[in-house]
Order: sequence, then structure tokens, then C-alpha cells
Amino acid sequence: MKDSRSTEDDTAIRRRRVCITCGGRFTTFERVQLRELSVIKRSGRRVPFDRDKLMRSVQVAMRKRPTPPEQVEQMVSGIVRQLESSGEAEVTAEDLGNLVMEALKTVDDVAYVRFASVYKDFREAKDFEAFIGELAQPETTDPHDE
Repeated sequence: MKDSRSTEDDTAIRRRRVCITCGGRFTTFERVQLRELSVIKRSGRRVPFDRDKLMRSVQVAMRKRPTPPEQVEQMVSGIVRQLESSGEAEVTAEDLGNLVMEALKTVDDVAYVRFASVYKDFREAKDFEAFIGELAQPETTDPHDE
């Protein structure tokens, strides 16, 4: 027996199931995967893209921040959609990290700096200072845009 419903953000289907052996009830979440994605690590090694690993990385950056879990889920789903709709079967770890940083920057500055500190491998306090200095500077406009 199963009951299928879309999740609130329509990124997954929630199914309630019953184990035929023990009769226990449980829920599964199924997502459509448009293509198999691979991540090219800095070492050149290729690994399968793992949405759960991406979610864990974002959750670590967002820990103890006042952001609703639904917003984090939407952000991760948006990143995954960008990757899948790019048409590419492979993405570099650097490009993936940049997508995450762009998304975090719009949601929470502290989470953005936390993620950047790991992603950009900050080793000293001055690395944080330089990065936060860049963050604090207002974006300059190109005079040719006017």
C-alpha cells in the first residue's frame, strides 16, 4: 500500500509505505534525476554527485543561523536544478563551490563566510580579514552600464 504526494516545493514525491514483512510504516522521498552528474575534484578524480553531501555542507554552514530549513532545502534544490539544466554531465568542484557561495551570500553572510573558510581553505586570521573586507566593500558599478 502506498500514498503518493508532492512535497511543498514540488522537488520530490513523498510516499508512505508499509513493510510487507513486519507491517511497519515508513516514508520515502523520491526525486527526479535528469542525468547522472559527476564532480571533478581538484585532484582530477571524478566522483558521482551526491545531493545529500551538498545538503550536509550547506547545513554545516547554516548551523545555528536563523534560516528556516525549508529555505535551505529550496536553496539546495535550486543549485541542483542549475547543475542539471546546464546540460553538462560533469561539474568541477570549484564551480560547484562557487554556486553554493553565490546562494549562501544571498541568504546569510555568516554562513557564506563559514562555507568560504572551508572551501577556500583559510589558514590564518588574515585570510578571514581579507575575505570579510571584500564582502564589506560596496559593489562598484561599471560606468559603461549607464
